[in-house]
Amino acid sequence: MSLAGDVPGVFTDGSRLLTVNAAPGKDVYGEELVKVGGTEYRVWDPYRSKLAAALLLGAKGMGIDRSTKVLYLGAASGTTSSHLSDIVVDGMVHCVEFSERSFRDLVRVCETRKNMIPILADANEPEEYAHMIEGVEFVYQDIAQRNQVDIFVRNMVAFEAERGVLMLKSRSVDVNRPPREVFSDVRKALLSRGLRIKGLVLLEKYSKDHACFVVEA
Repeated sequence: MSLAGDVPGVFTDGSRLLTVNAAPGKDVYGEELVKVGGTEYRVWDPYRSKLAAALLLGAKGMGIDRSTKVLYLGAASGTTSSHLSDIVVDGMVHCVEFSERSFRDLVRVCETRKNMIPILADANEPEEYAHMIEGVEFVYQDIAQRNQVDIFVRNMVAFEAERGVLMLKSRSVDVNRPPREVFSDVRKALLSRGLRIKGLVLLEKYSKDHACFVVEA
């Protein structure tokens, strides 16, 4: 097992990505658990997690380490956020989810992980949950809404986050335009809102019509 890319805590066995399981013996979404030398790893499926897909496709410069405090917008049932929990073992993952059904699943995942906090709220309204969170350094967003860029920027500004990742679904922004045109417009919009784009990775191999924007304030 060796480190993969520039995110500490992400490993590879040569073909797959893995994270050290912060809740040994428990899987989250049916992923394979692998023991190597007394350490239990979780196989990270790029078809189920856009962050895994982005890392496999070469995304770099996110600036995540074991102590990072993350605000996760659109945590759903906890698939990707649980792997982030494995990575930021001395940090925190604040998981915002709007769907009550997904939130119930998310709560069950958070109950087994000391550094995941579930928050039932609308990511459009950061003021609803700002009082619950301190010291956010990194915003991660995976929300398929037309105004997903505005949601991302609003939260980056509200929490004065230094870095972030926007997983953008082009068809949710404009279903009638080619994805690459949408990605180009989103890039310009992020720049116009004062964010620097450190990387852009197309996720087509694993997730149709999606791109990963790595940004910093």
